[in-house]
Amino acid sequence: MRRAEVRERLLELIESVAPGDALPSERDLSGGLGASRPTIRAAIEELAREGLLVRRHGRGTFTNPHKISQEVPSTADLPPAEGEWASEVLEFEVVPAGARLGRRLRLSPGDDVVRALRRRVVDGEPIALEDIRIPRTVAPHLSRDDFEGGTLYQHLRVRHGVVPAEAVQITEPTVTDATESRLLAVPLHSPALLFERTTQDARGRLIEFARSVYRGDRYRITQQLRFGPESG
Repeated sequence: MRRAEVRERLLELIESVAPGDALPSERDLSGGLGASRPTIRAAIEELAREGLLVRRHGRGTFTNPHKISQEVPSTADLPPAEGEWASEVLEFEVVPAGARLGRRLRLSPGDDVVRALRRRVVDGEPIALEDIRIPRTVAPHLSRDDFEGGTLYQHLRVRHGVVPAEAVQITEPTVTDATESRLLAVPLHSPALLFERTTQDARGRLIEFARSVYRGDRYRITQQLRFGPESG
């Protein structure tokens, strides 16, 4: 079993247990997943760098304790970011949703999704990688061109009659892995921002899941906040 497949299985395991719970030993995971111990170890170390697992010497590997979340009200009519933005589609394919994504998008594991991996370039320099999944039933004629020129949401509205209405987006600090570092032209384990977004349309259908990694040295977010009488 390849490391990417082991990573996916470990992510499913992490989602199935409580924050702070111990994972099985590398030996047990190796036997259960049918993968070598070095492959298991490499996948665990990668997830630990991303903050999903914690390795404690002499005790084992644990899921990260519950993270404190703060919801910041926002609007979908976001102002454009600075610079001249362009998109390069690196991968485009139709794949089964699988168990984890199926749960996120309320799909069966065997349902098809369109997957696009694109690199966002600003003023000629790579800034972000976006891994986007859209159920094929949402836009059966979605093409590679929809992810390149213009904006994806604009193309969904105009070309496919799909109106994105609202989304939940989570932002966390992370570091780049080997592939991300190469595609973003940064050193291995460079600081980055991880965005995970689930979008629904005006009819309440879940239409997109996107996982994006933005360079921490070139990208920042500015928010305008208003304080109420009970603000902490």
